[in-house]
Amino acid sequence: MDGAVPANPNHDQVNVEGKERPIWEGLPVSLFGSVMGMTGLSIAWGMMSAQLGTPSWIADLLACCAALVFVILVFGYTMKILRSPGAVRAEFLHPIQGNLFGTFIISVLLLPIVIAPVSLWFARAGWTLGAVLMLGFAWVIVTRWMSERQLAAHATPAWIVPVVGALEIPLALPHLSLPELHAVMVVGLSIGLFFTIPLFTLIFSRLIFEDPLPTALEPTLLILIGPFALGFTSYVATTGMVDLFAEGLYVLMLFLLGVLLPRLAHLPQCCPFRFSWWSVSFPLAASANAALIFAKARPSGLTQAVAVALLALASVVVAYLLWLTLAGVARGDLRTLSR
Repeated sequence: MDGAVPANPNHDQVNVEGKERPIWEGLPVSLFGSVMGMTGLSIAWGMMSAQLGTPSWIADLLACCAALVFVILVFGYTMKILRSPGAVRAEFLHPIQGNLFGTFIISVLLLPIVIAPVSLWFARAGWTLGAVLMLGFAWVIVTRWMSERQLAAHATPAWIVPVVGALEIPLALPHLSLPELHAVMVVGLSIGLFFTIPLFTLIFSRLIFEDPLPTALEPTLLILIGPFALGFTSYVATTGMVDLFAEGLYVLMLFLLGVLLPRLAHLPQCCPFRFSWWSVSFPLAASANAALIFAKARPSGLTQAVAVALLALASVVVAYLLWLTLAGVARGDLRTLSR
């Protein structure tokens, strides 16, 4: 599979025997991060429409795009499971890539928020499936960490996804009219916030004392914003208020954005486009959502300006990533973009 013909412009789809490789063989599970980014952006534009009266069709269009991409990716990855189970197993057992299976589950947890106005029953069913999968996946990953010796070099931002992804569980429930499941919101919030502390400390320590991240993993640094943006949003969704603790999470989110956004600006110079770039989309969308919620709770010119600026930034980044992805797929570079 690794012996491609260099002379062929579409060599990523051709094997040594000259036969085209199925497109799904090079499909990484991390590409579900694109669904997360577009769904999060759709939610943010929905809030912007309610607060400032921007056109509602923007949120609807993004929701449709996210749902369409999700269906395409589910079909493609299902084909990969059926035709290349060994590759899927290797991806799942990989100490870094395996954590990114959580991007699929998080997508399942986020989509019900934009689906609920269309089909409440379907949204509830999707959220239930996502909540069960997320808790089970977090249990599997934490069990793996505690059962096998881990290398410090493997402690990358991707490690945050499996357990801090539990912070996604409370987000959809206010839209699903299921107040009797408030305890489940508390479970997701508690697991996510608890594991944020040791994981963030471990990853921060690795970034300081170990070798720099490989170039391909540079975009994943923005995942470090997620626990604080999602922690704020989930805490507010669970408690129904913006108190001092919530404000602290919001301020930490803004501080990390200030630290990490310069890296985003240098991304095109440091490495060529890869699907891993999509890992910047959801943290930015989650930050915009948090800023909009904070601006509604603490209205002022400054809070509104921050919310609008973050939403604009997230929108530009998602549009840019979508354009690069479609252009790369059209060229037949799927396997190259997956590296």
